[in-house]
Amino acid sequence: MKYLVLSLLAGLVSALGFEPLGLWPLTLLGFAALLWLIETAPRLRSALARGWWFGVGQFALGLNWIATAFTFQAAMPAWLGWIAVVLLSLYLAIYPAAAAGLAWRWGRGQKVALVLILAAAWLVTEWLRATIFTGFAWNPVGVTLLGSGLAGMARWIGTYGLSAAAVLLAGGLYLAARQPRRTSWSLGMMGAVVVLGATAWVVAPLTPQDGPAIRIVQPNIGQANKWDPDFTEENFRRLASLSGRPGATPRLLLWPEAATPDFLSIEPEARRRIAAVMGPRDMLMLGGVELTFDNGRAVAAYNSLFTLDPAGRLRGRYDKAHLVPYGEYLPMRPVLSALGLSRLAPGALDFLDGPGPRTLDLPGFGRAGVQICYEIIFSGHVVDPAQRPDFIFNPSNDAWFGSWGPPQHLAQARLRAIEEGLPVIRATPTGISAVIDSQGTLLDSVAPGVAGAIETRLPRPAAPTAFARFGNTLPFLFALLLIAAAIAVRRKAR
Repeated sequence: MKYLVLSLLAGLVSALGFEPLGLWPLTLLGFAALLWLIETAPRLRSALARGWWFGVGQFALGLNWIATAFTFQAAMPAWLGWIAVVLLSLYLAIYPAAAAGLAWRWGRGQKVALVLILAAAWLVTEWLRATIFTGFAWNPVGVTLLGSGLAGMARWIGTYGLSAAAVLLAGGLYLAARQPRRTSWSLGMMGAVVVLGATAWVVAPLTPQDGPAIRIVQPNIGQANKWDPDFTEENFRRLASLSGRPGATPRLLLWPEAATPDFLSIEPEARRRIAAVMGPRDMLMLGGVELTFDNGRAVAAYNSLFTLDPAGRLRGRYDKAHLVPYGEYLPMRPVLSALGLSRLAPGALDFLDGPGPRTLDLPGFGRAGVQICYEIIFSGHVVDPAQRPDFIFNPSNDAWFGSWGPPQHLAQARLRAIEEGLPVIRATPTGISAVIDSQGTLLDSVAPGVAGAIETRLPRPAAPTAFARFGNTLPFLFALLLIAAAIAVRRKAR
């Protein structure tokens, strides 16, 4: 029992490296403790249990913002949100448990091999977590390295490889503590990660911020008022006012996810009303809903992004492909509806998933890749490889993400910029709206809970990174390299 409590505490400590705290050295300490806990486990079952409790601690603290989402669910009590956090953590902890079990099975008896196998196993199980049952890729461990200056490695080995690098850094601390007389492995392992991370920043050329003029609008419309008909006019007034006055320079206006309750494809008057805020050479990208009809009756919907020109014509549309369970559709609807559980977002229709990443042409402004809200967290799935965009637009609605969710969402968007070598532009109703350059640097932002706008120039894209070319093949090759190194270490030890 003592070791299980220590495992839970180590997981809690490791979660302190995620935003909004960003205490990344504590994440490394938490993983160093996990390595010791795996090493001292007498049986495979013990190692699995310790890894599982570590995962429970990490996810329960890191995902506490999910409880806030349930405060918008009128049919159920608010305390259910905390039950949901715990239940989700109990499931997600299966993946750290599997990583710990693999490390114990193939790395026990040789400390360096233990570190290498845990790093490789964590990489693979984190990818599985992001894939199985539609995937939940939130808070990969590698995102904590954004504060360390080493996250540039993601341009070569992706987010999952970056998570493995974080485990290697923690392994250096573990080896230094467990083998103080043999520091060469510890220093070598940590030094290799630091050199790789530093080199990634050095070889990445700076890209100028001299692209087309853009204006990002954050109206500070809360979730409680977003769909209330009594606030429709006030919500539009805020969006229109913050869009500013047209000038001589063409602008790309960027509004958040679900910025309008109107159905733009079938309501030309609504399109013309919105277009009135634009200048004669402006364009507008905004979130809305697209309906699907059967015999004249709406039967389903898409969470969509529309491109509008100054004449009120639709110039392009993107439909969200990676939907949020319980937020945008209700799994097992007959059963859960009978229990009184409805979707967390209002509306009787479930959303359908779109075909996946695509690039929209914006004459005069370049090419835009679009990822709506939650989609941005899925490493390797945010860009159409056949049509590389000039930037990624990430309209989002973080209004129900509590205080921890929005900064975590922003951090993961920064990783996508590093991986793909593309600027990422975020527009949200309540924050955090932001401009991120192709190196993942946060150039400008509007704080949570503030109405405001960002008027700037679009950063230029960088050349395609190695990850942009080969995707998640690269982190898996990195995992194979770590496994090969572990085998070599074990053979040499024998």
